[in-house]
Amino acid sequence: MIPNPVTLPTDTDLAPHWRERDSFVLLDSDFGSGEHFFATWQAWRDDPHRSRQLHYLALLPQLATLHDLEKAAEKFLEWQTLYAELCAAWPPAVPGFHRIFLQHEQLVMTLMIGDGAACLRQIVAKVDAFRMLGRNWQTWPVAALSTLGKLAVQHASLDIRGLETAARKQLQQAGFVFENDADNGSDSDTELNISRACFAPRFVPRLAPHFTAWSTAAIVHGDRRAIVIGAGLAGSAACQRLVQRGWSVDLIESHTAPAQQASGNSAGIFMPLLSRDDNPASRLSRSAYLFALQVWRRLGGIGTAFTGAACGVLQIARDAGHADGQQQLAEFWRYPADYAQWLDQAAASRLAGHPVSAGGWYFPAGGWVQPRSLCQAMLDGCGNRLQTHFGQRAALLEREQDGWLIRDQHGTEIASAPVVILANACDARHFTQAEELPLSAIRGQITYIEAGQVPAIAPVLCGEAYLTPAYEGMCSAGASYDEDMQETLRQDSQDDNLARLANILPGWQAGALPLAGRVGFRCVARDRLPLIGALPDKTGACAVREPKLKDLARFPGLYSLLGYASRGLIWAPLAAELLVSQLNGEPLPIEADLAAALDPARFLLKKQRLSKLPHQ
Repeated sequence: MIPNPVTLPTDTDLAPHWRERDSFVLLDSDFGSGEHFFATWQAWRDDPHRSRQLHYLALLPQLATLHDLEKAAEKFLEWQTLYAELCAAWPPAVPGFHRIFLQHEQLVMTLMIGDGAACLRQIVAKVDAFRMLGRNWQTWPVAALSTLGKLAVQHASLDIRGLETAARKQLQQAGFVFENDADNGSDSDTELNISRACFAPRFVPRLAPHFTAWSTAAIVHGDRRAIVIGAGLAGSAACQRLVQRGWSVDLIESHTAPAQQASGNSAGIFMPLLSRDDNPASRLSRSAYLFALQVWRRLGGIGTAFTGAACGVLQIARDAGHADGQQQLAEFWRYPADYAQWLDQAAASRLAGHPVSAGGWYFPAGGWVQPRSLCQAMLDGCGNRLQTHFGQRAALLEREQDGWLIRDQHGTEIASAPVVILANACDARHFTQAEELPLSAIRGQITYIEAGQVPAIAPVLCGEAYLTPAYEGMCSAGASYDEDMQETLRQDSQDDNLARLANILPGWQAGALPLAGRVGFRCVARDRLPLIGALPDKTGACAVREPKLKDLARFPGLYSLLGYASRGLIWAPLAAELLVSQLNGEPLPIEADLAAALDPARFLLKKQRLSKLPHQ
């Protein structure tokens, strides 16, 4: 038995509440060094009647170090194996939401790093129990406590330490009823005592949070059958995440094998995007990059379960002015070395193994992956819950009473299910339900270069162009951004690729190289962000005068994973996780405002708002 100093008192034990449940969600306001987490994990793991899945949402101002975790784990022998598993998945110390899978993905931890009150407002979840035993919550504005009522399910429990009158009243107004409410909210609770409450909303109306992802109102699908259209990175990742959550999936692909279009390139590079203002695109790329690394480790690892190498990525500045700006960015953010390092020109050249034109960012966990092999690895892991339909074109999408029916170009039924996920890039617009999505195809030509004709670089090199280390005697360089739809190789695109590569490799001349490479078409949205979630129905009625995303009509059971542009490798796992979390009614893996930024209805909402503006 674990001693009381690191556990809740026995009469507030969570075990009776999570037993025989499909899912249980716990929000901890003060992760600290992880002692309460280890205690909860062990208690849950040792309970034969535990919930099938435990979501542990943890707020922390800054990430605990591995040393802190190790010290906490040393207190009890039983925690050593827990620490080892957690340590292997621990993220770099960067802000934002971090989703971590433990114990065969039955335990899902979401670390929320940053200001607690701000993070609290960004949570999309239905919380069964709140644990507020540390001091972090006492630094929040009292009004922030009302958010707990918006997150709580009926009869959610609240254990809170150091409760004073103003905070108690705020929680009561939010709908929490305390065991000792008869004392009229006196300050008899001391810093060491725990006040206990249950959520039973009957005091004030519930208010919607400022940022509301549509998933807060999503229908949780009890019939867990889905059709995924498209077997590239987006569709393969969707199959993998769905099956992991117990769904049965039909995968429809017009080609005879996976990853034959944009996902069919010989190599794709993966790294995050940095910015001085840490804008939504940078925050999303950080979350996607780190989540992808975790999912790939769980698949078996880069270079083992699928082809590629975590050899690092070196991103070279465009010119001296750009380098100065990036140097200032590095001094401002001071990223941890395991995430990103700024190197001057000399250091960057040494790392590259060849002179480079400027300093650059080094991402030590970055690298390259062969997308086709990754798609195959994700699909292979799905087992008999996945039924594939290769060489069949989904031409018609029909709504039935309880779901959707997919027919081919001859009108023959391929599959039916309550849920359909469009993961077929710009081809999705062939369906009437998606024809107005603002997606466009951008041509990208990659150049193949024999290893002896290009410098033998150590990491992936990128900037205005990219170059991968040799694999099976060949390097990939590129890629062009062309506005035409020519599917065959063009000399001018190859010349442009080589010229941009020569700009970042001083002294290297491409010479006369044979025309070799591959053409693919990126699916790009108008604002360069993916479209993840339920598709809007523009013909549906909206009774709200000034609607938000959650108020717009949606096609029931129809979802999209589209618009990954040039970052499909890192987008695919996170986007699939976000969508499956919405389908299952689980806590979202990212902040509410970021989920809203990816909502496919955002363009329709903007159009409706512009139409209501007075004409000039």
